[in-house]
Amino acid sequence: MTQGVRGTRDFYPDDMRLRNWLFDNFINASLLHGFEEYDAPILEHEELYTRKQGEEITQQLYNFQDKGDRKVALRPEMTPSLARMVMARAGGLPMPIKWFSIPQCWRYERTQRGRGREHYQWNVDIWGTTEISADAELISVLVNFFEGVGLTSEDIVIRISSRKVLEEVLGSLDIEGDIFAQTCIIVDKMDKLSSEVIEEQLSKLGHTSEVIKTIQSVLGIKDRGDLKKALKAESLAVSELNSLFDSIDSYGISEWIEFDASIVRGLAYYTGSVFEAHDRDGKFRAICGGGRYDKLISTLGGKDLPATGFGFGDMVIMELLVEKGLVPGLVSGIDDIVIPLNPDLRNVAVRVAASLRDSDRTVDLVLEDKKMKWVFKHAERIGAKRLVLVAPDEWSRKKIKVKDLETGDESEISLGDI
Repeated sequence: MTQGVRGTRDFYPDDMRLRNWLFDNFINASLLHGFEEYDAPILEHEELYTRKQGEEITQQLYNFQDKGDRKVALRPEMTPSLARMVMARAGGLPMPIKWFSIPQCWRYERTQRGRGREHYQWNVDIWGTTEISADAELISVLVNFFEGVGLTSEDIVIRISSRKVLEEVLGSLDIEGDIFAQTCIIVDKMDKLSSEVIEEQLSKLGHTSEVIKTIQSVLGIKDRGDLKKALKAESLAVSELNSLFDSIDSYGISEWIEFDASIVRGLAYYTGSVFEAHDRDGKFRAICGGGRYDKLISTLGGKDLPATGFGFGDMVIMELLVEKGLVPGLVSGIDDIVIPLNPDLRNVAVRVAASLRDSDRTVDLVLEDKKMKWVFKHAERIGAKRLVLVAPDEWSRKKIKVKDLETGDESEISLGDI
């Protein structure tokens, strides 16, 4: 058996170097904005995800009963775990909190381009403030990351809207509660399903053809001026969106963003601004998405606390970076390769390697007899900086030959001078 479980991935050393490079860029953008890292167990109580019924995500759980007959699940996303952690320290955490994490998440869904059954997801969240500036700060984190990996505003667009847009439209038609939440799930798929399928699913919720036309009309708006005309003059959605765009403008990153009323996000817990990042060519699914979720904790039995955040998977972004030719050629970057040129000198080579490691140099010790042709190929493959040769002639004088693989310079040094 050589194949892993369908929808999962193996990470060989070359893959791990790329994954670590990506994660380093996630971490750097987070730290530059003052976020702290946290983590949580991959295994959670199933109820953490099923309390909100009707969400597609509950149908995709990797869930089972453990040996203690407890219903548990592999986390499909990180936000409920974060909410649980915040609830556990209710009143004891200094607010606002700015946290990030890069957890592995699991969903049993159809595998396709840019989506497997496991993935890593960069999560960045701010809890404890209703200020719209917190949402703008998250957009700044995203832009900082994109710039860090070589992408520009000509490659990426961050589309922004608010759940309150659809909420105000449907609210004027007395449509709210669970029907509103289920409507959001359906319209979130507008870019993935045909208009006929969307209309059919909305009809099954009980929406009339007139209501469906109203929904489609509003969600087709791409200009905030047109949105203001479509909603009431005192629209809270318009007011908050204007404040958000003004705040983003202060960061000097307005060229990255657009208003798009069709952005609603499928998860039921979103309550305000929502956003997604897409490649401008439209070749890939959403790179990331997020928004404000001020009422999540009450669904878990706690007291609500304002929060906003985003989730950013590792799969789509890597496909985009490959497409753009922005994936770096990474090698292990070992400092030294140490090789004895005589079996009798292996113990000396071990001493040399140990001495180099004591000096904080990374060392690959060749553990068996190898020809020099192999050694040079090996050095090139792993990107070694120096070749340290323990040879009979040199060692008879208590010297070691060192070859700089970048310049080709050779020298002899004593063991004590390493």
